[in-house]
Amino acid sequence: MGCEKAAKFVLVANPNNPTGTFIPIADIERLVAESDRLVVLDEAYVDFAPDNGLRLLSRYPTLLILRTFSKSYAAAGIRVGFGLGHPELIGRLRNIQNVFNMNVIGHAVGISVLAHRAIYEDNHRHITQERERVASALSQLGLSATPSDANFLLVRVPAGHDGRWWQLALERQKILVAFFPDEGLEDCIRVSIGTKTQMDAILAAISDISGRSKMGISPAAQ
Repeated sequence: MGCEKAAKFVLVANPNNPTGTFIPIADIERLVAESDRLVVLDEAYVDFAPDNGLRLLSRYPTLLILRTFSKSYAAAGIRVGFGLGHPELIGRLRNIQNVFNMNVIGHAVGISVLAHRAIYEDNHRHITQERERVASALSQLGLSATPSDANFLLVRVPAGHDGRWWQLALERQKILVAFFPDEGLEDCIRVSIGTKTQMDAILAAISDISGRSKMGISPAAQ
């Protein structure tokens, strides 16, 4: 029996991490409709995307949507997320849920965030706009950003140095980015989107590092 036949459920991250790519909801619906397994849709970054899968819940009892407060609600420290699905599905999850899975502070913060989620919309708009500005600026500096619907950009660095080299070079300028040693991602870094001031600082650092690297200066010397 192949792995796909033995699988208990299908997991889809939308938008995906670390690419930031987004699968149209029509394609997600087709997957759910045709699958005889539970489909778990991880929408951790969906507030930065053009659409979401919530409207599918009323039609498909085999769909479970996962969300978190860690990304678009800036509450990573409470380590709290939540799921949405058919009452029977949620009931089954309740049966296997750890009784002490959430502390009272995290619970209170989560409830407050949901009650006031509209106040975060301006920040969501800022991030999506800044994301496009930074992607365009990076292309002018010789780097290439994958089109993203998340709060980060997967950036392919210029030939000559890999993503780890760039991560170290930026770290020495007190800028932290992610590097992934996985096959196909060795020449990439992931840049999170912050304030305009923060992104201007990143762009200035990349411009400086790019100029220095062309002169053969190593990250340790920067």
